[in-house]
Order: sequence, then structure tokens, then C-alpha cells
Amino acid sequence: MRKNSLISVLALLIIVAFAVTGCGGGTPAKPAESKEIKIGVVYELTGNTASFGTAANNGTKLAFKEINAAGGVLGKKITTVTADNKGEPSESANAMTKVISQDKVVAIVGFTTSSNGIAGSAVNEASKIPFIAAATTNPRVTVDEKTGKAKPYTFRVCIIDPFQGTVGANFVLKDLKLKKAVVMIDNSSDYSKGLAKFFKEAYIKGGGTIAGEEAYLQKDKDFKALLTKIKGMSPELIYLPGYYEEVGMIAKQAREMSINIPIVGGDGWDSPKLVEIGTAVGMNNTYFTNHYSPEDASPASRKFVDAYKKEYGVMPDAMAVLGYDAAYVMADAIKRAGAADSEKIRAALSATKDFPAVTGATTMNENHDPVKSAVIIEMKNGKMVYKTTVNP
Repeated sequence: MRKNSLISVLALLIIVAFAVTGCGGGTPAKPAESKEIKIGVVYELTGNTASFGTAANNGTKLAFKEINAAGGVLGKKITTVTADNKGEPSESANAMTKVISQDKVVAIVGFTTSSNGIAGSAVNEASKIPFIAAATTNPRVTVDEKTGKAKPYTFRVCIIDPFQGTVGANFVLKDLKLKKAVVMIDNSSDYSKGLAKFFKEAYIKGGGTIAGEEAYLQKDKDFKALLTKIKGMSPELIYLPGYYEEVGMIAKQAREMSINIPIVGGDGWDSPKLVEIGTAVGMNNTYFTNHYSPEDASPASRKFVDAYKKEYGVMPDAMAVLGYDAAYVMADAIKRAGAADSEKIRAALSATKDFPAVTGATTMNENHDPVKSAVIIEMKNGKMVYKTTVNP
């Protein structure tokens, strides 16, 4: 009985071994290769800057839809996992953690505001997952403040604030010919504080004078006390590097107080809600630096505008086109990487050169920032009117 039992056990072990290894001469069976490439998409879909995130998310979805319709990347379809950062830094970290740890994405695109991008980048860097920010302009998104070096896994497709602030200052000095400014800063925003800093440096260097600075916070509603102080300073213009909700209210209240001097700002103004809040009259005699104008007549721009209008029934803004560009730059990097491998994608992103994005040929510099042009937009009777392009 013992001999028979031993034979039975040996026979069972042989059967199990064949079941595990198959009949391929002992070679283990390979797991089925995935037919999709999973990418995280994280934007401000709710909260104080939801207009930005919604537009950028729409641009991203359109791009990946086009890419999949053309056969995908490396013969695979792009599958997206969307998360809402709710316009808050803490929620940005949570959203990034979710798509990385829970959804197992190989790369991420998203973010339109700098404070959120800075918070989010800490998570993807720790996890070594490549991330392209669509519209976060503060230098600290891609550069480690402690080391002064580029974060290895974080990139962007938008102009940054040192360039944008300089463009704004030079426009005020050379085109508007105004040399006495008051600056209004959103103290709750890394974007506003950074852009104000770079504007002031370039403005003073160019011969301008800063008559004063006033601070406010996001979600403030009543700016009359600040505007009364500013009116007493007799400035020639107000520099206002904020986001569209507060900018609209400030402009409207300023005009109601007969403060009719030019107001100049940055890309944080670019939202259809700006005129809804500030009114057409309130926004007259205002200007802002931006990444793009849909009046761009290039073939790439016309193709994008037509596709976006067909898909969503509205004219795209700069946030929409930056979301679109971020998706295409990421897809191009995956194609050049030759695999849906995060480390290979990171290396390919670093090597991006002259990619034909809608907002201009995109080459990543040593800080993982693109070198490209900015535009000046003028508000006229409720319309955003392209004024000029400024090259780096």
C-alpha cells in the first residue's frame, strides 16, 4: 500500500506540473499582453477653476479620440482614467495617488493651475510615473525648489511665468506706454504670486514704477476697499495676475467706481465666464498674455478649432488647446519609447524636439519646459481679440 500511494502522489505531481507549464517543454506560459495603454487624466473639474479644467479635459478627450480612431499607439488603444482634483492642492495629491496606485496608469496628463500642479507632481515623482502638465505656468511645477534641477518625471506644454511676466511688462511699457502700475495679487495662489514677481522685475528694469501692491484671496467677493486705496495712488494701470472669477469681479467693481484705467493680466483670465462675471463694459480696456488665440490661422489651428467646435459646439480657448497638445505630446513620446513603459516614456519625453503641437513646435528644454511664443489678447465689447504674438 505504501508503494502504491507513493506512485499515486508522483503521478499527481506530474499532472500538476503539466497543468502549470503546459506542453511547451517546461516553458512557463506568458501572461496575455494588454491591448490597451492606460493613461491618467487629472483636471480641475469642479471648484473655483472648473472652467479651466473642463476645457482642458475636453481638449484631452478629443485628442485621444482622434489618436484611437487613427489606430492608437503601438497598435494599442489609449484608455483614459479621469480624476477630479477639485481645484485644491490636497485633492490634487489624492487624485494623482488614485490613478497611480489604484488604476495603475503608465503616464498622466492634466492640471491647469500651478498650486495644484506643484502638489500633484510630488506624487508622480515619488512613484516615478511620467506626467505632462497642460497649463501650469509656475516654474516650481517642473523644477525642484531645493535642488534647482528639473524633476525627472514632470513636464509641461505651456509657456512659463518668467517669460509671460516679461511679455506683459514689455507690452505695458512699449505698446501702452504706461509707467506707473499698481499690482493686485491673489495671496492664495502660487500662480498669481509668481507671475506678479516676474512682471514687477521686468517692469522696473524697463523703467516702470510700482506705486503699490494690494492682496486678496480666492473666493473674495467685495474688492471696493482695495480699489479705493488703489484709486488714491493714481496709477496708470492695474496689473492683475489672477484667475477669471476674481478678475471679473474686480474689473466690474473698478469700473463702477470710475476706475477706467487699463487692467492687464495673464493666462488665468482665459475663460468664457470672464465676461459673464466682469460684463462686456467692465472688461473693456483690458489685456492679458496667453498661450494661444483661436484666431491663429495656421492649418493645425484651423483643424483643431473645427474639430473642437464639431465635438463640443463651442469655440475652444487656450486651456482646451493645451489639453489637446498635452495628449498628443504624450502619445508621441509613447510611440518613440516603443513600449508602454513608464521609464522609457520619461526618456522619450525628455528627448521631445520640434513636435508640431497646435500652440507651436514643442521642444523640451533642460527644465522640461517648452520654448514657444506667447500672444496678447485684448478684450473688446465682450470679445477676446488677438492683438499680437511675442516670440521667446
